[in-house]
Amino acid sequence: MFEKQILLIKQEQEYERNEFRKEMEIRGIEHRIRRGNCWAPIKFGRSYYNSLDRMVVEVFNENHAATAEKDATIPEHNFEYGKSVCFFSTDGNGTPHFTDIICCVSYAEDSRMVVTLPNEKALSRLLALERPGVALHFDETTYRLMLEALQQVEKARGNRLAELRDIFHTSAPLHWGSRPNVLPQYPWLNASQQEAVHEVLRANDVLVVHGPPGTGKTTTLVEAIDEVLRRESQVMVCAQSNTAVDWISKQLADRGIQVLRVGNPTRVTDEMLSFCYERRFEAHSDYPQLWQIRRDIRHLYSQPRKGRGENFHQKIARLREKSEELEIRIREDLFNMTRVVACTLAGAAHPVLKGWHCHTLFIDEAAQALEAACWIAIPKADKVVFAGDHCQLPPTIKNPECLKGGLGKTLMETIVERKPEAVRLLNVQYRMNEELMKFSSEWFYGGQLQAAPGVKHRSIIEEVDAPLVWINVSGESENDTSVGEDRDGDSLFNREEAEYTVAALHLYIEKVSGRRVKSENIDFGIISPYKAQVRLLRQLLKRDPFLKPFRRHISVNTVDAFQGQERDVMILSMVRANEKGRIGFLSDLRRMNVAITRARYKVVIVGNADTLCRHRFYRSLYQRCHHIG
Repeated sequence: MFEKQILLIKQEQEYERNEFRKEMEIRGIEHRIRRGNCWAPIKFGRSYYNSLDRMVVEVFNENHAATAEKDATIPEHNFEYGKSVCFFSTDGNGTPHFTDIICCVSYAEDSRMVVTLPNEKALSRLLALERPGVALHFDETTYRLMLEALQQVEKARGNRLAELRDIFHTSAPLHWGSRPNVLPQYPWLNASQQEAVHEVLRANDVLVVHGPPGTGKTTTLVEAIDEVLRRESQVMVCAQSNTAVDWISKQLADRGIQVLRVGNPTRVTDEMLSFCYERRFEAHSDYPQLWQIRRDIRHLYSQPRKGRGENFHQKIARLREKSEELEIRIREDLFNMTRVVACTLAGAAHPVLKGWHCHTLFIDEAAQALEAACWIAIPKADKVVFAGDHCQLPPTIKNPECLKGGLGKTLMETIVERKPEAVRLLNVQYRMNEELMKFSSEWFYGGQLQAAPGVKHRSIIEEVDAPLVWINVSGESENDTSVGEDRDGDSLFNREEAEYTVAALHLYIEKVSGRRVKSENIDFGIISPYKAQVRLLRQLLKRDPFLKPFRRHISVNTVDAFQGQERDVMILSMVRANEKGRIGFLSDLRRMNVAITRARYKVVIVGNADTLCRHRFYRSLYQRCHHIG
């Protein structure tokens, strides 16, 4: 049943490995820095043992400070918790010489990160490097975990894992509990949200909470988790990304629910870090004693061999035994106090969770998770609740052949197809005015969405202001020379369209008035599917004196980065403009569904209609814009 998936995962792994080698061998350091995959030069800060007795060291990006002083565009980096990094020295010609020291990122900020070292000797080797730098290393850990999970579920026989596998992938029937005569009521939820919570309680095997944009998926999920905890002692909450896990963890913690966040989240507030396993471990009353024992062990090992004495090994053995007892006691205390264990899907394989089990597993943003990743967490539970929207962004697949082979089809999609009776749609959205909502509702959700009364006719400008506008960039400049998309490395940009996009932002701020933008905190988002266009737009905005007072109100990013976010006004820069009508991955309509559903009041699309409207979806969208206008 899983042979094809295992093969595709291996192909994707090999493809990513080869792409990493290509970048390392062919492209220079400057390219990697621009891509956010490298810091150089760097300097090392303090080193210390963390709460898990692992040696860590601070790494600072010296280039960040120099770039910031020049007020230039600072590349965003891709270093984050759990990723592997490798270090290198640089010779006089600027050629990097990579070491075999592979470390793991423990924490990352804009220009500082903390990495876990493989051993103490690695620190002295790093400090000896001349003109050091650090780069992302190809990490095979997640692939290994996914392959192990698929092999485990394939071999499962006569247990709950085998039952869930067969329910998800065959015609095996679902099982439901009886519906109580008196259902719990939640007046703050709408009818479809209440129904979803009730069905989470009634399902014995699986339930899918399908939450289109703005329908309150997280609100519903938090309510369902709270209600399940009235019947069960603990649950597990997972998601594909750290960001998604942190968000739902915070919502639960704000309700007073005891959350244990396994794995440090990336770039989170101190408030959220306080729920992490490592921080809780450090805060335990037995931790100072454990720390002293670990220090004694390190001290004994630091003594010369000749001076260690005859009972050296006995001393070490006694200290290690006491250390293990304390670790187990602290861990048990932490889990006994916990109601929700929260982690990424890959984080479910964390050593501290070995042997831990609960009845219900919630997987948020399940439509963005590879099926293999879901199977890492599923063995830890008896029932699974998937929440997400398979009409929005899919998992990231880098190998086109693997995408064609079906690797991007998620477990949530499979259940939606095979077990439609397990799906509960949230059908009232609270984000967009009705006109903005209609196109997405009709195209992706069978016209089932309704706008909540409070947002149905919302508008920033009281007089007529079309909520959906398309600005057609013809692709021709004043001298009739063809102007269109261009390439920057492996991404595309369109300078003329970028200038139109900034001009559109200008005009709307002037129309609303800068005073209102500031006083009412009106926010704007600019989306482009292409990273090169995002970089260009950021440069144009940064150089624009008119927009300088409004910078904190404006954010620019890719579609993927805006998933789950919303703004008052969204401007979309489509980039594609060519005679052959090629639109690349814009043909993945789920990405566009995300883009056009981020706005509360207004969406402005800036794009070449001649190129885009050869596709039926964009032709319909263009016609809708003109109809509304």
